[in-house]
Amino acid sequence: MAGNSFGQLFRITTFGESHGGALGCVIDGCPPGIAISEEEIQKELDRRRPGQSAITSPRKEADTIHILSGVFEGTTMGTPILLLANNTDMRPEDYEHLKSSFRPSHADYTYLEKYGRRDFRGSGRGSARETLARVAAGAIAKKFLKERLGVEIVSYVETVGDISTSIDYRTVHVDAVDASIVRCPDPAVAEMMIKRIEEVKAEGDSIGGIIRGVIRNVPVGLGEPVFDKISADLGKGMLSINAVKGFEIGSGFKGVSMKGSEHNDEFHMEGKRVRTKTNNSGGTLGGITNGEDIYFRVAFKPVATIGKKQKTVSVKHEEVELTASGRHDPCVLPRAVPIVDAMSALVVMDHYLRHRAQNG
Repeated sequence: MAGNSFGQLFRITTFGESHGGALGCVIDGCPPGIAISEEEIQKELDRRRPGQSAITSPRKEADTIHILSGVFEGTTMGTPILLLANNTDMRPEDYEHLKSSFRPSHADYTYLEKYGRRDFRGSGRGSARETLARVAAGAIAKKFLKERLGVEIVSYVETVGDISTSIDYRTVHVDAVDASIVRCPDPAVAEMMIKRIEEVKAEGDSIGGIIRGVIRNVPVGLGEPVFDKISADLGKGMLSINAVKGFEIGSGFKGVSMKGSEHNDEFHMEGKRVRTKTNNSGGTLGGITNGEDIYFRVAFKPVATIGKKQKTVSVKHEEVELTASGRHDPCVLPRAVPIVDAMSALVVMDHYLRHRAQNG
C-alpha cells in the first residue's frame, strides 16, 4: 500500500493497524543533537489516547511509546528513529458483525474495492488509531521548533455541531486548551459542547465540528513556490487526518465577501522588521511564510460508526440494515487536537529543513 509516508527532508513512514500487534513510525532525516525522551513523547500521546474521558472512545490503551533506534544517551543521532507502541486492548470480535456489511460513509467499501480485501477489525489502516504514530513523530518536531526557533503550536476545539466559541485565537495557550475535556479554551462554551456530545452519545449518534490551529513565531521564508506552498502542504497534512472534510487558512472562505482594499494586509515597519497591520493572508504570501501567525481551521465530519440502524449493502451486494457497535468516539475533536498540532509541526519542520538546505 502506497501513501504511508509524509514529508521530504523530515520524512515519516507510519505502520500498524488498529487491532494488530502494534503501531509506530520511522522518522528519517531528523537532525542530530535533539534532546528527547520517551516521557516527552508520551505527554503528547496521552492527549490523544482513547479512554481519557466520558466523551471519548472507552477503549483502554496506554499507548506506551518505545524509542527503538536513532536516539542515544538522550539525544537524536541523525539516523532513522523507530517509535513503537504496542496494542493491548484489542477486541476484534467486537467487529465481527461488520465483516459482511459496509458502514455508511465509511472506508469499508472503498478499501475492499481498491485492494480486494479489508481489515474489518476497526478498519485496519483506515482507523484513526494510525494517528498515534503521527503524534509521536510530531512531538520530536514540535520540541525542535520550540527550542531552536521559538515556534509555538496551539490547536483547540472551536465548534461542536452548532456550538462555537468566539475567543480570539491570538490569546489562546495550551494550558487553557487542556483545562477542558473537550479541549475548548472557553469554559462556558466548553460546558455546552460537552453536554451536546453527551446527548448525541446517548442517542447512539455522532457529531462533528471545527478545530482552530495557530502556529506562532514562524520564520520568514518557509515554503516553496507553486506546488509545494507551505499552505498547500498544511492543507494536505490536515486533509490526510481521518474524518477531515475541509481546510481553510487565513480569512478562508470569509475572504470572498471582502473587497481587495479590505482584504489586503498593509505592510509597515516595526523597528527593523517588516510586519503587516492585519493578517487576512494567514501568515503566508505566495505560499511562503511572512513571519505573521499562521492560522487555519479544520472541519471534521461526524464519526461514521454509529449505533443507529441504517440501510446499507453487504459484501455480496445485497441491501441490508446495519446497527454498528464497537468502541468509537461520539465526537473525534477532543482527541484530534494533538493530531492537528502534530501535523502542523511535521509540515513546519520539513519546510524549515528544506529552507536551511537551500539557503544555508
